[in-house]
Amino acid sequence: MKNSSLTLTIAVLLSLGILSTAAQADDDIKEMEAISKGLGFITLEQASAKALAAKAGVIKDSDLENRKYSKGWDYEFKIVDAYGHE
Repeated sequence: MKNSSLTLTIAVLLSLGILSTAAQADDDIKEMEAISKGLGFITLEQASAKALAAKAGVIKDSDLENRKYSKGWDYEFKIVDAYGHE
């Protein structure tokens, strides 16, 4: 009985952690879309297409960053190719 309760508790905690991570990712995407729209940038989808045209693979992460050392805002993508390289 104790093992099944412990297993259930662990499963619930893991599920909550996964769901909160997904919710944070959705918030990040919404924030990126709001910033890009407000500043008149290309959309996240357009930027993703350009990034994948430059490097084939799967986008694992995306960010919209305001670079202090450069000319301002840019999209940043983590792309993993078929060999697992970033």
